[in-house]
Amino acid sequence: MRLLWLFVILLFVEIALFIQIGGLIGVLPTLALIVLSSFAGLWVMRTQGANAMGRLQRSLQDMGDPSAPMARGAMNMTAGMMLFLPGFFTSFLGLLLLIPPLQDLLMRRMAARVKVTRTGFGYSQQGPGADYVRPRRGSEWNDGVIDAEYTVTDDAPNDAGESPDDDAGTPPRRGNSGWTRH
Repeated sequence: MRLLWLFVILLFVEIALFIQIGGLIGVLPTLALIVLSSFAGLWVMRTQGANAMGRLQRSLQDMGDPSAPMARGAMNMTAGMMLFLPGFFTSFLGLLLLIPPLQDLLMRRMAARVKVTRTGFGYSQQGPGADYVRPRRGSEWNDGVIDAEYTVTDDAPNDAGESPDDDAGTPPRRGNSGWTRH
């Protein structure tokens, strides 16, 4: 319900700004600013998205913490989306979100609210919410099931260049494939 009220308030703020700015500079310059802001938002999303992926890959290659490049990339993409939305208030917020010191401040604030309880690969021995995570090893993998992928290929052609099924006129044989026990 709060989100709905926030959306309604944002709508009224944007309409009021359209009226005020349109009255000051005119209709066509107002529309031109909105279109220019949308193109700027597209440009930010396109360039900063690619830059964020590059920073994230470098961080992972250096075995560093990927959270900062991911957070900065998310902020840049959010800023681009806010610039893309038609409106002066959202464009202003998008421009503010592109300022690196403000991004750092927001990341510090968000990091203070995040609590990492555990990290790792594997499964929980005691179930969800357990503190101990142990990787699967040894006999736990030996449960008699073999995971595999397969592809169906045509039979090899004979010397005449025809498939063995072509001259017989019968569909391929189904049944014991040799991969299963019967």
